[in-house]
Amino acid sequence: MKALQIVKYGEIKDSISINEIEKPSLKPNDILVEVKAASLNPIDYKMVEGKLKDMISLNLPSTIGFDVSGVVVEKGSDVKNFEIGDEVYSRVPQEQMGTVAEFVSVNSDLVAKKPKNSSFEEAAGLPLTGLTAIQALESVGIKENDRILIHAGSGGVGSFAIQYAKAKGAIVYTTTSSKNVDWVKALGADRVIDYKTEDYKEVANNLDIVFDTLGNDYTFDAFEIIKEGGKVTTITGPPDEETAKQMGMTDYKLPEQLSKLIIEKSAVYKLTWMQPNGEQLNAITKMVENGDIKPIVDLIYPFDDAIDAYEYLATGRAQGKVIISLS
Repeated sequence: MKALQIVKYGEIKDSISINEIEKPSLKPNDILVEVKAASLNPIDYKMVEGKLKDMISLNLPSTIGFDVSGVVVEKGSDVKNFEIGDEVYSRVPQEQMGTVAEFVSVNSDLVAKKPKNSSFEEAAGLPLTGLTAIQALESVGIKENDRILIHAGSGGVGSFAIQYAKAKGAIVYTTTSSKNVDWVKALGADRVIDYKTEDYKEVANNLDIVFDTLGNDYTFDAFEIIKEGGKVTTITGPPDEETAKQMGMTDYKLPEQLSKLIIEKSAVYKLTWMQPNGEQLNAITKMVENGDIKPIVDLIYPFDDAIDAYEYLATGRAQGKVIISLS
């Protein structure tokens, strides 16, 4: 079968290529998915560039990609929840990475039936961003009437998070650039802040929650605009001590500056290290079918142009998801 593989670390165009490889084998709880579409994520090209070598070790060449939608063509002996022909989607676990390929095997517990009202291309764009947003927002118990700032509302995670927060009944502020203001407003945000012309800290304050998708100073500045006892949930900031333990970081201590800010505001602080989750994917399916969540696709590339697709994603200009179609 054909697969897009990382062959070495470095520039995208020099480091990935389409190769002929063996079809993946199945364990008793796995299903074999004929891939119809795969979604690209920044984690993919960061791995290609070697930026995650210390956290994710790869045996090169290694097939790329975590998000997939497709059709079940084979199943392991223990699989009871899927049948041959089911249309499914998943964010595969690290050990089964390799969705930009003609087939992928995946643990059936981490798979869900794709929304009936979504194409394969739309469904492929949902898992990683959707699971990241849900896990980050649920880690701080988002609820009705919470006032929340979601940074980078036009990004993959941000655009899903706006819709999810609105479905929960929250009052949503978000930041974006001038060209994306109307587009992000259409996702349902109550107040869109154009960071090129406005200071978000003057517009959004006394908040229940800040969802930090940007890291660096944005993580620390979040404590300025939450209320006493407010919450900061991040996907890019330093780990909290509980998450550090899950990530295998022993003897970890919160950075002193962060620890001080948490104490000053009696705040909750949480880093989400997203985990694949079949039950949460089932919840996403229901929300898409109910119209609470709309998949956001920017561009669809054919498999033969997959390297170009990654180069485009790396420009940071995508509005929504970049998809490779194998249909």
